[in-house]
Amino acid sequence: MAESLNGQLLIASPGMADYFRRSVVLVVEHNPDGAFGLVLNQPSESSLGEAVPGLAELIGNEHVLHVGGPVQPGAVTAIGEHADPGYATKLIVGAVGMVNLDSPPELNRVRVFAGYAGWGPDQLDGELEQEAWITEPAHPDDAFAHADEDLWARVLSRKGAEFALLARMPSDPSLN
Repeated sequence: MAESLNGQLLIASPGMADYFRRSVVLVVEHNPDGAFGLVLNQPSESSLGEAVPGLAELIGNEHVLHVGGPVQPGAVTAIGEHADPGYATKLIVGAVGMVNLDSPPELNRVRVFAGYAGWGPDQLDGELEQEAWITEPAHPDDAFAHADEDLWARVLSRKGAEFALLARMPSDPSLN
């Protein structure tokens, strides 16, 4: 296994044409058993109140439910910026960590996901060797990027050099 990617972003390489096209994934856990992450830039068309009414009562109806990935689309997880990071079930980057949905603590910001991105042992490492993903350290604000923002382009630009050029690549290369 390569060095752990906990707290890193996986930026889909421009050639990726599958489910993860132009995705940015926050790696929550990466160890010899595999990896678990959340796609940050795939909001659904449902509000939390429509999709998970019981949870909306705790967190708020206005939140958009995000698609965290193709694995277990019925599973609901959340990350939040914790007012007290000691209440995070797992810290990811800064005060951003996993949220206990049974009794959410005080949060400055929260994002709720249906499904997640998952990799078996050595699977993500193989994809990295094939250059399917570009890595970048996560910033706490990345986890809460607005749906109108092109997070993929922003984090590529942040890497600088040739990545800044890739960031300007149109979603549909035939428009170039």
